[in-house]
Amino acid sequence: MGVNLRGRNFLKLLDFSSEEIRYLLDLSANFKNLKRCGTPHKYLEGKNVVLLFEKTSTRTRCSFEVASLDLGMGVTYVDSATSQMGKKESISDTAQVLGRLYDGIEYRGYGQDIVENLAKYAGVPVWNGLTDLFHPTQILADLLTIEEKFGRLRGLNFTYFGDARNNMGNSLMVGCAKMGINFTACSPRELFPSDELVAECRKIAAENGCSIKLTESISEGAENADVLYTDIWVSMGEPESVWETRIELLRNYQVNSAVMAMAKPDAIFMHCLPSFHDTNTVIGRQISEKFGLDEMEVSDEVFSGKQSVVFDEAENRMHTIKAVMYATLC
Repeated sequence: MGVNLRGRNFLKLLDFSSEEIRYLLDLSANFKNLKRCGTPHKYLEGKNVVLLFEKTSTRTRCSFEVASLDLGMGVTYVDSATSQMGKKESISDTAQVLGRLYDGIEYRGYGQDIVENLAKYAGVPVWNGLTDLFHPTQILADLLTIEEKFGRLRGLNFTYFGDARNNMGNSLMVGCAKMGINFTACSPRELFPSDELVAECRKIAAENGCSIKLTESISEGAENADVLYTDIWVSMGEPESVWETRIELLRNYQVNSAVMAMAKPDAIFMHCLPSFHDTNTVIGRQISEKFGLDEMEVSDEVFSGKQSVVFDEAENRMHTIKAVMYATLC
């Protein structure tokens, strides 16, 4: 029986079967081929979507906008300065208004409960562009990129370095478990993902012939890895006061050439971006001046090196987001 996602919300990968994720990845690859060949695919002409952004973003906004336009849809961008959501108007009221005006709603912001409530009341598909707990559209792009590089997903060894409790650590663990990839979270014990989510992912992984491992050992995490992945050490929305503590915890977990050398020779490096791999940003310069670090979660040598696929990942956000919108609206 074919996969049918029409009318579904896209809030977290836990809501989708391995077969449904496989369908979205195949659809993404097809859309990527159409885009590369310059073949028009305005399959959703006449529909309109709204993008609600409480947290700013370069890749998520641009990917949703270009994907919407490629599919022939109208798109409206609304940020926290131009919306009353949660201030003068409740989430449920906002959802019911937007659901009558638009065919689909994207939300990027804070609590997972916000996007869940939007979905509860909107009456149209709602897509999670990022919350504090999950970032499912990013994971689809990551999975597509990995498959492009290795020709497969099942059986690969994937290691995430850094704060494994954040939305990326959570979502990557889920995505790997769903698709048969051996997942390792390599971080200080204080930054391990929640016991509840680990238990759920281990159950899913057992069904798909893969494993979930947590380790504080950098060598154990990197050894025999096909993919090394990291993210910024302090997430958007966290106070500046946590920088010192987080740097102290994660200083030794930087992905650098020595760590890459522990992995397989053909291993790839991945990062969801933005990245503090140099001092060419305001925050990068501030951290350098305050803590003496010119590179944080990844060295510039690795980020800019031949094993890095970070910009392939960034491009794939557009193709996978296009697949999600098409699959749930067509």
